[in-house]
Amino acid sequence: MSSVKMIDEVEATGETKSIYEDIRTTLDVDFVPNMYKAMAVKPDFLEANWNRVKAVMQTPGKLDALTKEIIAVAVSAVMGCRY
Repeated sequence: MSSVKMIDEVEATGETKSIYEDIRTTLDVDFVPNMYKAMAVKPDFLEANWNRVKAVMQTPGKLDALTKEIIAVAVSAVMGCRY
């Protein structure tokens, strides 16, 4: 049993549903990652964090999106993240 409430994709409505669609489109995936489902309990928090992720990870800059993802995975591994 999960100790964190998550808003499943079929339960999402309004702005949360729109953000979920943007997540799937932007990340080119057919699901919404659980960390965003957990944030969706507070839609304003989900929106703020998703906008931050898009600004940092998806906006073109000196590093391409793939390099940014590789760095994020490496940092998670070094920090012992099990997610």
